Amino acid sequence: MSSDLPTAQSLGPTIDALLATRAVTHPDTVFLRFASGDLTFAESARRSDRLAAGFAAMGVRQGDVVPVLLPNSPEFALTWLALCRLGAVSCLVNTAFRGPALAHALGLTDAHTVVVHRSLATQLVEVLDSLPHLERVVLLGDGEVPGRFDVASIDWHEVDGDVDALPPHAGHTATDPAMILFTSGTTGPSKGCILSHRYTLRQASLMSQHLGFRDDDVLYCPFPLFHIDATVLTVAPALVLGATAAIGERFSVSGFWPEVRRFGATVFDFMGATLTMLHKQPEQPDDHDNPVRLGWGVPVPESADDFERRFGLHLVELYGSTDAGLPMYHPVDAPRRQGSCGTVIDAYDVRLLDDDGFEVPVGEVGELVVRPNEPSLMADGYFGMPDATLRSRRNLWFHTGDLLRRDADGYFFFVGRRTDSIRRRGENISAFEVEEVVKLHPAVLDAAAYGVPSELTEDDVMVAVVVRPGATFDAAALTAFCADRMARHMVPRYVDVVDELPRTPTEKVRKDALRERGITATTWDRERP
Repeated sequence: MSSDLPTAQSLGPTIDALLATRAVTHPDTVFLRFASGDLTFAESARRSDRLAAGFAAMGVRQGDVVPVLLPNSPEFALTWLALCRLGAVSCLVNTAFRGPALAHALGLTDAHTVVVHRSLATQLVEVLDSLPHLERVVLLGDGEVPGRFDVASIDWHEVDGDVDALPPHAGHTATDPAMILFTSGTTGPSKGCILSHRYTLRQASLMSQHLGFRDDDVLYCPFPLFHIDATVLTVAPALVLGATAAIGERFSVSGFWPEVRRFGATVFDFMGATLTMLHKQPEQPDDHDNPVRLGWGVPVPESADDFERRFGLHLVELYGSTDAGLPMYHPVDAPRRQGSCGTVIDAYDVRLLDDDGFEVPVGEVGELVVRPNEPSLMADGYFGMPDATLRSRRNLWFHTGDLLRRDADGYFFFVGRRTDSIRRRGENISAFEVEEVVKLHPAVLDAAAYGVPSELTEDDVMVAVVVRPGATFDAAALTAFCADRMARHMVPRYVDVVDELPRTPTEKVRKDALRERGITATTWDRERP
């Protein structure tokens, strides 16, 4: 790796400065690969500079927060890179957010400019009250926009400015914010992690080092660019190495291997049940005929050895989060310890603590707490949520809310989550946000959301509902109601009608009792014929 990259002893360049360097050192190397075509480093720099000049001409300045609601596309990546060039902060919003979740995310930003795809514009129109300072909307895509913005609307392709008018450097540094990525909101509303330029590039450097990425790799990610896996852990390593980032539109079981072959992917990432779903597909004669050498992610299922044999590749597990970065990797060249997310790398210090804040003995379960041994290696707090930032950083440690155990050799094993979240097919779902929508239904008096085991590993979403007296309740109508107001992966699969929710003496819902009750003969199942 180039010496201008961030190391433990240096802050290193900004994202835009490194792109400018790569445009000189690797001008003709493909940087970004999408189904619609390739962009070289030189072309990515040229186009993002023109876009940056266009944003500057409309008034976007260093430090401005610009929400971006776009599907995976070259335009998404170029928008992010252009805003980096200005020292502005891209707020990369989950495109499935709508209703209260979207209003919360956008309401934090005080944004005067928003970039949105026309197919998502209705969701934005519905929450415009959360953006009182909005002056303009930049629209990508074809078709008419339902509803009205009552502000200036500009086509994305018309945001084109004079590069000569851009200053040589916008004045931002490696420790300034580059973007905001939202967590799942496991204990309340989703939190926007403030990620610096150095966080992004240093995490990419560490990943490249510990997973053995090469400059001739094609790093493939089928997940959204508003997710850390795509931006920080795929596009940024390609930028660091002078390699290629291949971004799919979405994960598809049937389309995964054809896209891997079409993109020439040598590395891919996985999350949640994706490996299990791929493994459950009927074996094909050409399963082994693919260019992949390495897959990384979490969790690695028990079928990993057979998966590796069948597809001719190596799987590696790790541990990380948007908040903390990636403090653990399973050593690539070490025999697999089933269920282990690896060992701690030198850039971090970690502990496992009991409820009183004392370290637990080897072999016992404790909450993972983390702190960095370098500057700007973790998120710089939660945007617009100082109280939540302070709560997560108690006693000089970042508290992950995750429960792990450690063996005598220093290998860590994920056990569960202290926080009230549901892990479904690679997505962390806030029970709070599910409940917030369910309780809006006119027939619902009270509700609790929780996870129950799924046949695809991880959890499915279940809600226990107390029906309003005198109301007529229909579970199918409730899930249809939810589907109009929340992301698809959050919509409950199971609905259980109960007379009352079990509670503690302090009136907190006892979700342990609900999980223990589980699925009963009277539970409604959205996927049941």
